[in-house]
Amino acid sequence: MSSKDDSIFSKEALLSTKPGKDIVKQALFKSKGYRLFDKYKKEAEEEFPKFTKRFTEDLLNEIKSDPNPFETQEKFAKEVGSTEIILQKSQIDEVRKRLENYETLLDRVSRILNSNFVKMTFPVFSALYDASAQYFGDDDNPKKKTDIIDGHIIAIDLSEPMDRIMDRDEDVEFLDDYKLMNPYILKLARDKISTGGKEVLEEFERGFKDARIGQYVDYKLKMNPKSISEEEMIQCYKKYRAVMGTAGKNMTLTRFPLGEIFYLGMAKAAESVGCGNEVEDSIKNKFVKVPSWPLYYTFLTGDVQKGFEFTMKKSDIYLGEARLALELLPENFSHRDFLEFLFLTVEHYNMYWFNQLSKEKLWKEFESKIPK
Repeated sequence: MSSKDDSIFSKEALLSTKPGKDIVKQALFKSKGYRLFDKYKKEAEEEFPKFTKRFTEDLLNEIKSDPNPFETQEKFAKEVGSTEIILQKSQIDEVRKRLENYETLLDRVSRILNSNFVKMTFPVFSALYDASAQYFGDDDNPKKKTDIIDGHIIAIDLSEPMDRIMDRDEDVEFLDDYKLMNPYILKLARDKISTGGKEVLEEFERGFKDARIGQYVDYKLKMNPKSISEEEMIQCYKKYRAVMGTAGKNMTLTRFPLGEIFYLGMAKAAESVGCGNEVEDSIKNKFVKVPSWPLYYTFLTGDVQKGFEFTMKKSDIYLGEARLALELLPENFSHRDFLEFLFLTVEHYNMYWFNQLSKEKLWKEFESKIPK
């Protein structure tokens, strides 16, 4: 298991939750799910530094070779529907000069790659791609696999600098650098994903559009937290559902029925992780995340603790739908045990953070900071 905080998957942490104990048991008896998961985890640990280097070098080339960086910024702002995430024309030369230094750019890339969604999904995409290739009897094509996986990880990673720019709660001193980087990150993602063909790229574009809708609803709710509703939270979660579901589908090169099953499983697992992430962020920030399911349920019940308890129930509903997707897999599917094990790690992640919150008893502090 990989995340920003490796202690979440330490033996002590695993033994603190029921799904964690199941993970330890599977590791002890070396179940098929554990063996496959361990294989892809080790591969990812070896590949991640190489990916980081590729990403940085490609990004550096895009930044250096752009004849009109201000036009690039304007086009990006128009596409994502916000001028708050781009640089003023007068700022560009200074920021560009700074990022033309490889070590500086490597630092910024490493910072945005330090993300749970990036680290937890990097090995998963490799497994999904292999499972699809085996199911459809594809010829071995390592470059295509690398490009498709790199492209989707880069696309997922784009949400990190964009969120930090909008929220201004992390890496504040680097936000101008992120503003310059964003359009080139998106271009790299598209270039690599297009290796899979027209339909794969079109699927990505649909998912990216839906993710932007979710991002916009998220931003709107930050401005007016009391306007939160279930429908808006469902729209807000498009940012998880669209990005991860689309990536799952594209690991099959959009082929039916496996592509649709992977979409369902990855989309719902991502939404479940989103709930756990809201709990984790609330603990670290010492206030209930805005917007979030804990905030929504707190408003409905008038009780912060109940707000988080209902969020855990919501995460279980999402995960139940992800597990339903497993039942739709073809008979004797090669990576079923891997996916079952994966969903066990998601359940542990969510439960671990809820247990931490229960221990820290931040309810009164949270209550005092709820938007009035």
